[in-house]
Amino acid sequence: MKILFSGGGTAGHILPIIALTRELRRISPENYFQFFYIGPRDEFSKILLSQEGIKVKGIVTGKIRRYLGPKEIFQNIIDVLIKIPIGFFQSFFHIFFLSPDVIFSKGGYGSFTSVLAGKILQVPIFLHESDIVPGLANRILSKFSMEIFVSFPIRKTEHFPLKKMIYVGNPVRKEILEGSKEKAKEALELSGEKPVVLILGGSQGAQRINDKILEILPDLLVEFEIIHQCGEQNYEQVKADKSVMIGENLAKYYHLFSFLKEEELKYAYAAADLIVSRAGSGSIFEIAALGKPSILIPLPESAQNHQLRNAYAYAEKGAALVMEEINFTPHFFLEKLKYLIYFPDQMKKMQQAAKEFAKPQAAKIIAEYIKEYLSF
Repeated sequence: MKILFSGGGTAGHILPIIALTRELRRISPENYFQFFYIGPRDEFSKILLSQEGIKVKGIVTGKIRRYLGPKEIFQNIIDVLIKIPIGFFQSFFHIFFLSPDVIFSKGGYGSFTSVLAGKILQVPIFLHESDIVPGLANRILSKFSMEIFVSFPIRKTEHFPLKKMIYVGNPVRKEILEGSKEKAKEALELSGEKPVVLILGGSQGAQRINDKILEILPDLLVEFEIIHQCGEQNYEQVKADKSVMIGENLAKYYHLFSFLKEEELKYAYAAADLIVSRAGSGSIFEIAALGKPSILIPLPESAQNHQLRNAYAYAEKGAALVMEEINFTPHFFLEKLKYLIYFPDQMKKMQQAAKEFAKPQAAKIIAEYIKEYLSF
């Protein structure tokens, strides 16, 4: 059976596809499935997917920008008149000759043309929506789908028909939940002398978090041991700045990474007493599955402000504190960290709330649903 995945090209689209692929292989070890992906030409996504044995077809993609200035209007015209039609014909060609048994779309602008082509070619379509507020592509494509798997409760998820939604959570890679705190100490060269705070900047907007962290880095390291993922583009600058700001006596408490690979992330999650993160659905559901207290800093530029909505939906359960970027001042942030770390009763309540919110079996549920559908 051939399963064709599609998505927008960000890590938030790609990592759930990887989690789902692994679960499909676990429940069908006899190579019952073949996996393919159509999406934007993105080298990072291609590497991740190819490592999982997923055959990748890159296409031209375009999107509609709703923050309109002269530049955006011009880009929209180019995308609507040129890029999207080219992407549609590329998708149609690939799907026609591939003849997949089902299309599973993670949404985003990169999925639009492939799902539309799949519908015309009468391929069954399943969608997964990560956020409370769906993007424009998934709102349109929901009309063509058989079922829509959603991450947040149905009563909170907007714009989709109730009869199509299935509440499962966001697929999480099982492997990143299996880290050991003891092994993490060795793997990441942690001192083990202070509470560990893991800071995840995200693929977008990491620089602003980095700047605030660097302002108070010496003060942070007096109190905590920090694991900091700062983003590929920011790594050299952060590395240079930190070497000026902290001496040898504090340097051993600061562990800087441009990007945490899966094995490193597994150990960083296991070691962390508290996690500071953007509020993408993928990050929220990973943190919840681990049962870790967190401070969420939503990305203000996220489409439909979905990160803010995600963060507050999660935080209302008591699992996290939300700190909007306008309030993310260095010393206020430091005091919040101290408050949480040094009040263990509050931390325990957050851990419990996170576990109650978590849906660690999301990938398995979707995998079994797809397998059952294809078995008929």
